[in-house]
Amino acid sequence: MRPEDSYDIIVVGAGPAGSTAAMYAAERGRSVLLVDRKKDLGVPLQCGGFLPHYETLEELVPRAELPFTLEEIPKSCIHTSTSYQRFIAPNGVSKGFHVNAHAIDRRRFDKHLAQMAAKAGAQLLIATNVTEVNGTELILDGAFGEYIVKAKVIIGADGPNSIVGKANNMIRSDDPMGTGTAFEYELSGVDVDKEAVEMYFGTEYVPGGYAWIISQGGDTANIGVGIREAMFEEHMGARDYLDRFLYEHPIASKKLEGASITSIVAGIVPVGGAPKVTATKDTIIAGDAAGHIIATNGGGISTAMVGGKIAAESASDHLDGKCDLMVYENRWREQMGLEIKTAVYVRKLMDKLMLSDKLMSTAIKMISSEHMKSIQCGQLPDVVRKSLLKMNLGLN
Repeated sequence: MRPEDSYDIIVVGAGPAGSTAAMYAAERGRSVLLVDRKKDLGVPLQCGGFLPHYETLEELVPRAELPFTLEEIPKSCIHTSTSYQRFIAPNGVSKGFHVNAHAIDRRRFDKHLAQMAAKAGAQLLIATNVTEVNGTELILDGAFGEYIVKAKVIIGADGPNSIVGKANNMIRSDDPMGTGTAFEYELSGVDVDKEAVEMYFGTEYVPGGYAWIISQGGDTANIGVGIREAMFEEHMGARDYLDRFLYEHPIASKKLEGASITSIVAGIVPVGGAPKVTATKDTIIAGDAAGHIIATNGGGISTAMVGGKIAAESASDHLDGKCDLMVYENRWREQMGLEIKTAVYVRKLMDKLMLSDKLMSTAIKMISSEHMKSIQCGQLPDVVRKSLLKMNLGLN
C-alpha cells in the first residue's frame, strides 16, 4: 500500500516497542505509519522469547504502567509456561527460585502486536528500509517502491543499531562490554525440564556470560548463549561457544543428546544501559534503540513495550500542545529507569566474578534464592551489594 506524504507520527521498527507505540498513538486518533525492513514480521528471530507473567512484571518494574497487551497474550503466541528459574554454577551446583513466565513464540507475538497496531488505525509498511533520516523527513526504499515521507514526530524503535538514533546523535556507549551477542538454536527431540528455565555459567562455555535452556513444550527447546565479543577466545565466536555448550557441557550435553537443530536465532543485546539522551524536539527512541533492557538477564520484551507506550503517549501529548516532546525522557526514566540503571550496575559487578569459575560458584552458593531473584529483576539488596563488592575487591 502506498504511504501518504505526511503523518502525525512515523514509527520505525515493528518489534514489541514499535508496534506498541503505533497502537497507542493510533488509538489516540493520530495518523501513524509503522515501517519495518522485514519481509515477514518476527522473522528472523532475535530473542529467546522469555516473558514473565504480568504479575511478575509488576514486581520487575513496579512504577511502570504496563501495556494491556502484556496481560492479554493470545494462547497461540505461547509455546509453554514455566514456573521456576534455575542457575547452574560452573561446579555443577544449582540453585533457583520460583517465577511464572511464558516461553513466547516471537514470530506470532510480533505479528500479533503489529496487527493490533493496524487494527487501531496505524498504516503498516513492511519490507521497507529507511535509507536516510533528514529531521522528520524519511527516505524509504523497499518492496513497494521509493518514497519520501514526513511526520511531526518520529519514533525510532529500530533496534540497537538504530538509524533514527544515530541520525539524531542518540547513541549508546561504545563500551565493548555494553553490547552482547545472543546466539541460539531451536531444538527438537530433547528431554528437558518443562517447568524450569535454566541458566548455566562457566568460563569454558560462556566466559563473562551465560547459556540457557528454555523449554518450548513437548520435545522442543531453545538453547543459547549470551556473551560479549570482548570476552571471546581467539578464533572463537558465539556459535562456537554454543556448539561447545551443546556437545561438551557435562550436564547440558546429556539433556540435549540426540537433538536436531531446527532453527538458528541471533541478535545484538544492548546491556550497557540507555544513551544519555533519548529525545529531541521532534524525535524519540524506544526499546533496544534506547537501551530498554534489564542487563542482568538480557530481557527486553516487556521494557521495550513499556517504552513504546510511553513514547506514543508523550508524542500524542506533545502534538496536543500539552508538553515538550522531551518530557518522554523523564517519563520513561521515572517508570523504569532505576531498574535499568541498577541492572547495569549489577551486571558490571558480576562481570569480574564470571571470569572466575571458583568465585562464580561461590557467589551462587552464597546468594539466597530470594536475593538471586532480586538480582535477576535488576534489583540489588544492600547485603548482596556489600558481598559482591567484597568478592570483587579480592580480584584486584
